[in-house]
Formats: sequence, structure tokens, C-alpha cells
Amino acid sequence: MFNIAANGAKIPALGLGTWCLSGAQATELVAGALRDGYRHIDTAAMYDNEVAVGEGLRASGVAREEIFLTTKVWYENLSSDDLPRSLEASLKRLNVAAVDLVLIHWPSKTIALRDSIAALNGVLRRGLARNIGVSNFTTSLLDAAVALSDVPLACNQIEYHPYLNQDKLLAACRKHGMAAVSYCPLARGGDLFAEPAVAAAALAHGKTAAQIVLRWQVQQDSVAAIPRSSNPGRIRENLDIFDFALSEAEMRAISALRSRGLRICDFAFSPEWDRP
Repeated sequence: MFNIAANGAKIPALGLGTWCLSGAQATELVAGALRDGYRHIDTAAMYDNEVAVGEGLRASGVAREEIFLTTKVWYENLSSDDLPRSLEASLKRLNVAAVDLVLIHWPSKTIALRDSIAALNGVLRRGLARNIGVSNFTTSLLDAAVALSDVPLACNQIEYHPYLNQDKLLAACRKHGMAAVSYCPLARGGDLFAEPAVAAAALAHGKTAAQIVLRWQVQQDSVAAIPRSSNPGRIRENLDIFDFALSEAEMRAISALRSRGLRICDFAFSPEWDRP
């Protein structure tokens, strides 16, 4: 696996997402993934699984300094007082001194971005996080966040898969030297895995459809992916994408699927998304 250099952060190109994982299952899956070679684990205060994730880190036997750990602060807790309190609580649940990356989980429509970015800078100065960034920010919000921050932001974690055109946002991330970290990178499977462009590449390379889509993700400049699975076999399988490369034609064919315009995570509190 390779790392993505993003304004001082070194983010492993493939990580384990933990949304919807909980309890002993989350602990076992995190520990198993790390033993299998993962070095990037993603969680969030809102996932209500940080205790279990932290237990998985320790159960794995992998040294803490070898693991890139991300957590996120919920959009209701982004004020200058609440953001550091939220991160401190996350660190206590995870039982770590600092995370490698802390993100604003979603932009707030009511809390001033200036205050949130100042608080984010504050936890960095205090050593509670080694890098800072955002998630679900549009191009205009990203530009504003970068302008407000005293230090460069490491990443924007976004929904990204072959069914969703994120060209504008990817270009904005690259312009600012940031990584784009894809959640829902497999579009939750289903129709995507049956697409001729994906199926043909899987046959040509002797890989699964999921491996093809993940390879499509990490083969793009400054893009990392954090697929989630509750199946240990699939988690191991997802990691096996670094021994082959898709051709330019295969990359184009999979990218052409974005015309479908599918967005999975869209809520009342979501920002006004960029138009393709």
C-alpha cells in the first residue's frame, strides 16, 4: 500500500470505514484488518463506536505509531467551546493521546465556519490531533475553510464512487494540496458491480468487481478510499488491489458511469451540493 502526501499528512490510500459497526464485532473487525495489513482506520463521534474501535487498535498488536487514525466532530458540536470538548471525549473513548486526523464531519448551517476552523486549529496546536481537515464540504465551503485556516488542511472526506461526478471537488482538493478520502466508495455494490465496464475489467484482471472499483479509486491522483464491510473475508479482499493497474481505457469506462448522478448520503442538514 502507498501513502498519499497531503499537506504534511501521510494518509494510507486504503482504510477501513467503521460506520454502522459496533460492539465486539467492531473490535474484532478493526483488530483483524490491522493484522491483515490495514494501517488507516476511520471512525467518528456520531458512529458511537469509538470505544470498540479503540479496543480493536490495542487488540491488533500493531503499534499505535503505525496506525493512521481518523475521527470526526458532528456538525452540532462545531462551536469554539464544543469542538475541543467533542474531540477530548473522542480521545477518551478511543483511549489514545491524539488522533492522526480530526475532521469537521459535516458543515454547519448555524455555527460560523470561522469559529469552527479556529477551534480546529486550536486542537492541532494543543497536540490533540496531528492533522486537521473537513468532510462533506463543497468547493465554495472548502475554499472558505482553507482561507480561514492558519495551517493547511489535509483532506476533504466525501462521498465518491463511479456513479457520482465529483470532478469539481477533486480539482479543488488538488488545488489546495489536499487528499480526497472517499466514503461509500463502492456505492454499496448492487448495480455497480454488474456494470459491463466493471465486470469486464474484473474478468481481464482476475479480480472481483469490488477490487476493480477500489483500484479505480486509488489510481486517481490524491484519492484514498475507506470501504466498510462487516465481512472479514471482504475486508481482506479489499486490501488486495495494489498488485495490478487499470488501463486508461478501463479507467475512462468506469468514470463514464458518473452520468447516473447517484448520491447516497443526502440529508436535511447537507449543504447545497456542487453541480456537475
